Amino acid sequence: MNEVLWRPSKARIQASRMDAFRRQVNQQFGLALRNYADLHRWSIEQRAAFWQTLADYFQVRWQQPATQVLDEGPQMPDARWFAGATLNFAEHLLRRRDNHPALIVVREDGERRVISHGELAEQVAGLQRSFQAAGIGVGDRVAACMPNTWQTLVAMLACTSLGAIWSCSSPEFGTHGIIDRFGQIEPKLLIVCAGYPYAGKQIDQVDKINQVLAQLPSLQHLLVVPYTRTHTASDEFICQARVSLWDDFYQPGGEPQFTPLAFNHPLYILYSSGTTGVPKCIVHGAGGVLLQHLKEHGLHNDLGSDDVLFYYTTCGWMMWNWLASGLAVGATLVLYDGSPFHPGPERLLDLIDSERISAFGTSAKYLAALEQADLRPRLSHSLDSLKLLLSTGSPLSPESFDYVYREFKRDLCLASMSGGTDIVSCFVIGNPLLPVRRGEIQCKGLGMAVEVWDDDGHALIGEKGELVCTRHFPAMPLGFWNDPQGERFQAAYFSQFPGVWAQGDYAEERAEGGMLIHGRSDAVLNPGGVRIGTAEIYRQVEKVHEVVESVAIGQRWQHDVRVVLFVRLRDGLQLDDALQARIRQVIRSNTTPRHVPAVIAAVTDIPRTISGKIVELAIRNVVHGEPVKNTDALANPEALEQFRDRPELRNQA
Repeated sequence: MNEVLWRPSKARIQASRMDAFRRQVNQQFGLALRNYADLHRWSIEQRAAFWQTLADYFQVRWQQPATQVLDEGPQMPDARWFAGATLNFAEHLLRRRDNHPALIVVREDGERRVISHGELAEQVAGLQRSFQAAGIGVGDRVAACMPNTWQTLVAMLACTSLGAIWSCSSPEFGTHGIIDRFGQIEPKLLIVCAGYPYAGKQIDQVDKINQVLAQLPSLQHLLVVPYTRTHTASDEFICQARVSLWDDFYQPGGEPQFTPLAFNHPLYILYSSGTTGVPKCIVHGAGGVLLQHLKEHGLHNDLGSDDVLFYYTTCGWMMWNWLASGLAVGATLVLYDGSPFHPGPERLLDLIDSERISAFGTSAKYLAALEQADLRPRLSHSLDSLKLLLSTGSPLSPESFDYVYREFKRDLCLASMSGGTDIVSCFVIGNPLLPVRRGEIQCKGLGMAVEVWDDDGHALIGEKGELVCTRHFPAMPLGFWNDPQGERFQAAYFSQFPGVWAQGDYAEERAEGGMLIHGRSDAVLNPGGVRIGTAEIYRQVEKVHEVVESVAIGQRWQHDVRVVLFVRLRDGLQLDDALQARIRQVIRSNTTPRHVPAVIAAVTDIPRTISGKIVELAIRNVVHGEPVKNTDALANPEALEQFRDRPELRNQA
């Protein structure tokens, strides 16, 4: 499992920003930190010095310097970072003003636009003036239901430059999914697209937008981007708010202005998946997001002004916010809108060569789908620009590690990472100084005091437990919207271990320092009292060629819990006794008898959130005849019906 698949050369290590940062820390503080483990330990023990040094290293522009870097109470959450300091988040994403590409915008249908860093600043300045004329200012909410295109990014930067709070979803959200989110935060201005492309189809949004508008009575302005629906007219939208089309609203040109704001001024409102009820509105602070993203892009991903960064994401996933921050290290961003598999599975791989992408980000599911489609990118593509492949969304299986190094390229840092919308960043992440070990995330992030604990709060090495963070970090959210006493926020992260952040991931720390994520804690299976992470089963099932994807749940059975596995097979195949036996044998041979499912059943679709995550809890509820509270959070809610009243789940021992 811990086989080394890639190791950086000495030259690559010495040229990395991470190693340069280590050397600067040694020089500045008279230390002798020899390696990443030493640097990480120092970043935890000397948190104030670390985060100040990081800000200095990336030349954060303080309009007013801090009077104190860190003032923390005895336990989390009780910290004040950079008290008295003021800055502006958008200013840091717009520092570069030359003619080098800032955005390469590609649509599924082939439409392409390049926007330079200088042009991006001008676009933001124009929209900023339009926002000011519409009365948008500090603390106002600007919401968007938009595709991943340039207008969305320009709007985010114009919004945050003024101190307004940005919140975004994507067009594929259902009506109630949008209302459940934006209805809670009462935006002053809403930006929407009238239509968008997906998988070769043109999707009209007007009727859905009108349904949403009926539930947003406090809205004052509606800004419409026609996008693919070029014939759109403002009078098609029914609401009391003022309706404007983008070209009529926007005032081009000029120089952007940046409102000085407190370090912890609200920047973003992001949302939990909402599969167990109305989504939680998670409020993130400007300074914490900026420092965390500078650290992750600049040090952990080793990105700079010559790099081209791509991440396949929609605007409803935190990875869009994370991608946008690549501008803060001067990188070029590739924004792609559309299906990753249209017109064929090689669509995104083509971008690597055509746009000279150096850092390519995707999901574990996408890499598994490429392997299922028998794609061999090293034979069909050059990939000579690619130096970093990023993966998140779900645990990356050891077999997918093998696939990347076998079929992409050998000299490549494969950085699996894990964090969440909760912190709009990562707890565990990649590293240009460290080897890539099969099936493992390379390291804990700098400044992140990550440990794995048992139920009694004891740290574990080589055993599975709860992923926790034991010390304050600046990217901790400010709280939840409409939670003035912080009770819901406390319950979400600090109720399991008082004073310690519990992420809700079932994890394992390896002796060499790498990390494994075994799935969500609330989806852990418990047959016979033995805790099993669902990812442990998925890793084995992915070895079976006939299976496209699978989902495992624990079914209450005879005063215990038994493991039930649902599989989606390749087209035309049947789940016969021989295939069931082989699936069980693969699981038994590589795990334990406890992991072997008591029941295996076939389905043609598996429900997922709109960001692509399998909803194990919703499936478990359906199996047990319990309600699923919020199907609008799902991309394919109709798939849940396949799990209801299954005869296999009533009559097998």
